[in-house]
Amino acid sequence: MSEESSTTTTAEERTLESTPMWAVATVCFVLIFVSVFLEHLIHLLAQYLQSKRKRSLIQALDKIKSELMLLGFISLLLTVTERPIANICIPKSVAETFLPCSSWESSEEEEETNCIEQGKVSLLSREGVRQLQYLIFVLAFFHSLSCMLTFALGMAKMRRWEWWEAETRTLEYQFSNDPRRFKLVHQTSFARRHLTCWSDHRLLRWPACFLRQFYNSVSKVDYLTLRHGFIMAHLSEGSTFDFQKYIKRALEKDFGVVVGISFWIWIFLVIFIFFHAHGFHNYLWLPFFPLVMLLLVGTKLQGIITKMCIDSNDKSNVVRGTLLVRPSDHFFWFGRPKLLLHLIHFILFQNSFQVAFFTWTWYKFGFRSCFHESTEDIVIRFTMGALVQFLCGYVTLPLYALVTQMGTSMRGAVFTENVRKGLKRWRATARKNLALRDPYAPRPWLDASVRSLDASVTSLDASVTSLDAYSPSFSLDASISIDLGHPDLESSIAPETMDGEKNSDPKTVEERPKKGSFDGFVI
Repeated sequence: MSEESSTTTTAEERTLESTPMWAVATVCFVLIFVSVFLEHLIHLLAQYLQSKRKRSLIQALDKIKSELMLLGFISLLLTVTERPIANICIPKSVAETFLPCSSWESSEEEEETNCIEQGKVSLLSREGVRQLQYLIFVLAFFHSLSCMLTFALGMAKMRRWEWWEAETRTLEYQFSNDPRRFKLVHQTSFARRHLTCWSDHRLLRWPACFLRQFYNSVSKVDYLTLRHGFIMAHLSEGSTFDFQKYIKRALEKDFGVVVGISFWIWIFLVIFIFFHAHGFHNYLWLPFFPLVMLLLVGTKLQGIITKMCIDSNDKSNVVRGTLLVRPSDHFFWFGRPKLLLHLIHFILFQNSFQVAFFTWTWYKFGFRSCFHESTEDIVIRFTMGALVQFLCGYVTLPLYALVTQMGTSMRGAVFTENVRKGLKRWRATARKNLALRDPYAPRPWLDASVRSLDASVTSLDASVTSLDAYSPSFSLDASISIDLGHPDLESSIAPETMDGEKNSDPKTVEERPKKGSFDGFVI
């Protein structure tokens, strides 16, 4: 018996001194090969997104790579500090508080020698540190997977919006929404959907909005009406602006925010881990928390659509063409449409943590471990995780993508990548030509113009979150006019539509009517 115990101990304590070098070299080769292969796959994905001109998705991919780097650093830090953490000794009475299981049996083989001599236990054993590394990696994997699955479900549902957008270019749609035709508000389909007996009573309105998100959350009339309100508020009446592609670009940019794990998200991770102690009975309330928040966000989004309809009805009972809704930030919580995105980010992370923790404990400790002693715990966690994932991707996300465009200002996604690159190239060429003429001649107007140009193009490149600061309501047609107010700076770029299509009009930018330019927005 003693010989077997000695053999087991020797096998467990085997080091590189007693390990064949071919085995070490083989393991190193496999690890390096897998790492290089995964890096090459990520590089190919980045090249594919670059060819498709998906700049927002490339930024999201860069954020995922930065998160992987952070996880690698955390893993390295835990590996280096494994022994010091295990050497921190605490009393046994303290170690028996807030346990994840109802019963606990300490194993002296896992404790450090100095802690055993003091009659104490380690703060976190070496095996516990290794298991914590696995939990963090599983959590990051499930969070990225959950975000991608959510946005895939949302994009799948929003495919029908392409048909609705194409319908706006038909003669039938233009005839039925002719601005020369007048009708009462209650005669429109949008008003019949939202102006009912419960609309004027808040106690009845919110339950109705809560139930509406489960059936036809984004209807065709909602999409067309909100599209018309957006174009009338920010563009020109009758514009052929592709609202569906704009929403898609904005949603791709939001994906880069949701897929990341910020500092405050890590803080919530620590809190979630703490509440998995046995005494909190977290399976009775923690899995329901993301579901309640998700339903609250969906109800708020439906309520915003109804409130915009009520606001339009209060201002005028007669409609010219299509019912006009007026986008405004005051419809949103604290006047911040972006707050809903952060709430969705938190919901997805919390749901990912529930699924990741369940999967990790199942793999490490078995299906019927002390983490999941009751059948109700398993059923609740699995059901809530799947339900939140489906509702967030297929119901709430499309609703968020549409309604959050109804803020006071447009977003930077209104400009396509081609337009952004064209503006940058034009700016670089203009500044180069001006510098080559007479660099020593004083031109006070030049400095002001170039500063205005730099500030404008930089804001377009980063995020156009407050275009209304230049003009509360400006018009945008198929061309972009650039005028710096001096003959030496007169230049034009090829007129390009918002969707990257060339304009066949042979007129120059200066010859175009004023309606087709930014009114008061100087680049």
